[in-house]
Amino acid sequence: MKPSVKISLFVVFFLALSGILIALYLFNMQHKDLQKVKPDFIISAVDLQKAFEENETSAASTYVNKVLEVTGTIESVKTGENNVLSIVLKTGSDLSTVICTFPPETDPAKFTSGKQITVRGECSGFLMDVLLNNCVTL
Repeated sequence: MKPSVKISLFVVFFLALSGILIALYLFNMQHKDLQKVKPDFIISAVDLQKAFEENETSAASTYVNKVLEVTGTIESVKTGENNVLSIVLKTGSDLSTVICTFPPETDPAKFTSGKQITVRGECSGFLMDVLLNNCVTL
């Protein structure tokens, strides 16, 4: 076998093995326990919504994929698909709110409208509303 063919086969084998190992690592990666993780930012729901409304690009680069600790007043509580609990926080805007999603095992009875709450979650962006996922209460 020619040396160039041997080198090519080695490179292909190495890339395939690397891809398999990376896929296994990502598949077995555990979610962060947000109760124990230090938040990247502590902010109110009103200020978070205003930041996205004033300059979405800047706010996205600052907050998206970061752990945020958000304080606000509960506007509504909804249970959606797969029993995922969504808490809507008031922001003072008629058009936009902060929506916090909780795991299905979260008890909706402990959340009532008008109650002040602090949640920690991962910011996933802004689509008319600021979205926080994998939230936990503090």
